[in-house]
Amino acid sequence: MFAGRGRGKIRPPRRNILNSGEVDFEQDWKSLSSSLREIHTKNASTLSFEELYRNAYKLVLKKKGEPLYNKVKEFEQDWLTHEVRTRILDELPSSLLAAHNGAQLSAGERREAGEKLLRSLKLAWEDHNLCMNMTTDVLMYMDRVYCSDNRKPSIFTASMGQFRDYVLRTPLPDHESLTIATLLYGVILDQIQMDRDGDIVNTALLRSCAYMLEGLYETEDEQEQYKLYITSFEPEFLAASEEYYRSEGESLVAKGDASNFCRHARQAAMNEVDRCRSTLSTLTAPKIKLVVENELVRRNLPEMISLESTGVRYMLDNDRLPDLEMVYELSSWVDPKKEELKKAVQKRIVTQGDEINATAKETSDAQLVKPTKADPEKGDEAGKPAAEKPINQQTVAAIKWVDDVLQLKDKYDHILEKAFQADQGLQTGFTRSFSDFINSFERSSEYLSLFFDENMKKGIKGKTEMEVDTLLDKGITLLRYISDKDMFERYYKKHLSRRLLMKRSVSMDAERQMISKMKMEVGNTFTQRIESMFRDMALSADLTTSYKKHVRDLGDADSQRAELDVNVLTATMWPLDAMGPSHREEGGKLNCIFPPEIDRIKQSFEKFYLDKHSGRQLTWQGNMGTADLRAYFADMKSSKKTRELNVSTYCMVILLLFNDLPPGNFLTYEEIQARTNIPDNELMRNLQSVAVAPKTRILVKEPMSKEVKRDDKFYFNERFTSQFQRIKVGVVASGNKVEDRDERQETEKRVDLERGQTIEAAIVRTMKQRKELKHQQLITEVIQQLTARFSPDVNLLKKKIESLIEREYLERVGDIDKPAYRYMA
Repeated sequence: MFAGRGRGKIRPPRRNILNSGEVDFEQDWKSLSSSLREIHTKNASTLSFEELYRNAYKLVLKKKGEPLYNKVKEFEQDWLTHEVRTRILDELPSSLLAAHNGAQLSAGERREAGEKLLRSLKLAWEDHNLCMNMTTDVLMYMDRVYCSDNRKPSIFTASMGQFRDYVLRTPLPDHESLTIATLLYGVILDQIQMDRDGDIVNTALLRSCAYMLEGLYETEDEQEQYKLYITSFEPEFLAASEEYYRSEGESLVAKGDASNFCRHARQAAMNEVDRCRSTLSTLTAPKIKLVVENELVRRNLPEMISLESTGVRYMLDNDRLPDLEMVYELSSWVDPKKEELKKAVQKRIVTQGDEINATAKETSDAQLVKPTKADPEKGDEAGKPAAEKPINQQTVAAIKWVDDVLQLKDKYDHILEKAFQADQGLQTGFTRSFSDFINSFERSSEYLSLFFDENMKKGIKGKTEMEVDTLLDKGITLLRYISDKDMFERYYKKHLSRRLLMKRSVSMDAERQMISKMKMEVGNTFTQRIESMFRDMALSADLTTSYKKHVRDLGDADSQRAELDVNVLTATMWPLDAMGPSHREEGGKLNCIFPPEIDRIKQSFEKFYLDKHSGRQLTWQGNMGTADLRAYFADMKSSKKTRELNVSTYCMVILLLFNDLPPGNFLTYEEIQARTNIPDNELMRNLQSVAVAPKTRILVKEPMSKEVKRDDKFYFNERFTSQFQRIKVGVVASGNKVEDRDERQETEKRVDLERGQTIEAAIVRTMKQRKELKHQQLITEVIQQLTARFSPDVNLLKKKIESLIEREYLERVGDIDKPAYRYMA
């Protein structure tokens, strides 16, 4: 096979040729045609190419270029018609014609007959190329002068066109509609089909014939797009391939195996591209790949993705990452946005998220586990309170909900990175799906806050700094999905306040780190109040130190005086309404009556504080404090009869009542409530802690039962015994727990009230800056401002606009159809 046209080194003719007389064209052509025949019959070894060149040169020089050109073409036409084509037809297998007419042949018979035709054409083409290269060398001057001056194709180009017309496209004898080219295309397509079916074919032979078709053109100017391969064979190849892969796709779909479909489709595309490189032409590679994509993948991939038993859902549930990677690759071929894949994965994320929500809601709606005691009954031997453990089944469900969502998030993050190449579009879809199911769960804000609370109290104990950082980042990730961030803020402040006041946080550094991460995620406005809570705690520590120094400077002679550690909280920054009952009951009566010795300390601190900060008002929150008492038990088995009790402030007030009670006497529930004025729910919880819990039964209740009733009697338990010197009495159901239905409604009511105020502030702020705005513009800008904290309700926005108009902050301008507003200074 020749890659180009050869050029022999022939010396230019001598000058005396120019001076010779007229030439005898017929005689010279006779000699030249005889030599051309010798070249075509491979008998050129005796020829003098220099002499042949001079003869052709002389003819062209004597203005005989046109008859010479025409004679050479006639010679080549005659040779191709009577020699080359006849030889090919003689070697043409009869079985090939029979197969074309519908006869059934085995694969082996078809391959053998086809290869015979391919081999015959390959030899004819190579011979023709070789002969025409030698002929071109002889007629070099004619090409350079005559063809160039008269805009004729070179003799080589013209002879290629003759090969196309007189060998490939001339109808066969007795078959007017059939040509050698038709048979050739059919054989190549048949051989390719055999190759697809796994049979062995002669790829080199096929490549040679494809190369022949690439070397032939439809036109004499030999433009790339008019190659015979592109205009005649390739369309047939692509059409046959479309039909094949359409049928192949239907067959694969019928099997219902998505993984097998993906493997087959990817392998098919690779095989076709390789086949073009080794067997056909690289020109066809992108086109045949497009056929596979359209007919095999685009038509069937959506159905494969949606298959219940083997589709994307099955792959996701069973962590079939290689299969998902194939689905992603195939999707990227036919859809840059991967919409079908994105929809399938999003649907599965939402379904799994809804299942997590349903499980949590089912547990949340169930009855609390009984007994729900956070007391030493469930504490360890070191006297650690069970109050730090999840209080009830609802709280367990809250922590589990967050853990399950985080596990789901980790799962899909892993899939996104390993199978989906961290695709940005899919990541956006995943984020939307997580946000949808998280926000569809009404307790998501509360549960996430409880998750942080549990981990800040004990979950980070023993963890490295990096592990703590990872844990907090995961929680912040869920916070990013929550749309009602104001609701989360309320719960987080409530739970944080208890951790700070009860000194339950394992690490204050971790608490501050958490606030820092929140600030980065949702902005300064979100964390301002939370940061103020930390400032209050730091100022309170300094204030306590100053008060103790003040007491020492006074020289108080009372050695039994109790020490006071106080936390002074800024009322507007702390969620006092969420932390416990108000300092006043409905009737305005003060909540708690403290014992005289405690009341004196209270008054002493109030005087000290108000002397420094005149005009302020202090309100004592008895439900949030703790106290250390030293109690004497006569029947204690050890030599040391006293024990230190760590109790709540309310519990301290209750126990001190029994100091003045003669042995054997009792106090009823009604008497205790009358003398302490502790709210019923708080009193019952504290009495359960000291009279019902087996390991902290400092009082004896009659009659003995798990529930405290209004007619119960309480005695001091002289026979109480414990092996521990310091005993912590946990309050029943104390700490942070999931709100019940009434509490939830109260929280939502307060949040709605705050939202109304926030919406009004945003409207006034916007109008003050813009002075005048159309209704829709105002709504849009306010929503944009508030989206970071919560999803504002448009109807509520309209109500607040009306309210501001009534209060003369705004006024209407314009007509009714296109309302607008103006700010009134």
